[in-house]
Amino acid sequence: MERKFICIRCPQGCEIITTLDGHGVITELTGNSCKLGPEYVKQEISDPRRTLTTTVMVEGGTHPLCPVWSEKPVPKDRVMELAAALRGIKLNAPVEINQIVLANALGTGINVIASRSIHGGI
Repeated sequence: MERKFICIRCPQGCEIITTLDGHGVITELTGNSCKLGPEYVKQEISDPRRTLTTTVMVEGGTHPLCPVWSEKPVPKDRVMELAAALRGIKLNAPVEINQIVLANALGTGINVIASRSIHGGI
């Protein structure tokens, strides 16, 4: 079976074409310009992950939303579940940059971190 991937590990965005045997093992891989491409494809086949960036609500702050991100990539099939969990979070100002907003998100061992400080309102 042949699968195409666009590598996102470096700015080149190579189109990588892979051939897989019946058990998901790569038998051929072409199109990568650097060594990161094969690593990316192997990860995508065995355990695809994404870094989640979004916002959470803030009460009493100078801004109504605080940008947050997962400190490590989360399993791709759990991204929407994590986004839904974050929609239910409401922080109270002040919020400090690098503050843990959600520890051990969904039991993954990955924290969701504030990427901006939000000061209390006037």
